[in-house]
Amino acid sequence: MPIKSRIRAIPDYPKKGIMFRDITTLIKDPVGFRLVIDNLTQRYLENGVDFDVIVGIEARGFIIGSALAYALGKGFVPVRKPGKLPADTVSQEYALEYGTDKIEIHIDALEKGARVLLVDDLLATGGTALAAAPLIEKVGGVVSEMAFIVNLPDIGGEEKILAKGYKVFSLTAFEGE
Repeated sequence: MPIKSRIRAIPDYPKKGIMFRDITTLIKDPVGFRLVIDNLTQRYLENGVDFDVIVGIEARGFIIGSALAYALGKGFVPVRKPGKLPADTVSQEYALEYGTDKIEIHIDALEKGARVLLVDDLLATGGTALAAAPLIEKVGGVVSEMAFIVNLPDIGGEEKILAKGYKVFSLTAFEGE
């Protein structure tokens, strides 16, 4: 059974008209979780994307990013919601459908020039990833690529990220679904 078929669809969540793609059914399945990590590991061992560290976006980016970092022998750095990191941080605000939100990273999280693989579970609008990228750059990192389990291309996040000059990879997509 492929990765895509292990992802649950929840209609009208978090609001009417949205088809939510829930990866918890994928990662609770040991075969599904292994497929995700093994496929990402194979990609980054074989395709020539150079990076030094993995940065994961709270919260599901932690799950995928830390397992992938372990498999590849890389370090892992969290990007968190405000007030969750104990040392000095820098933050980046970004737009939501109704208002704004903010994410943070430790100011000493990355070495100057560190090449980063940015990881999250799902790419929809691209807002969180596009907030994390300048945050990484503020602390001296360079985004080599952004990796996701799921891409929802109809929402347009991938186009926005590519337009900013970043590379994008996803394991599966729900296009027109």
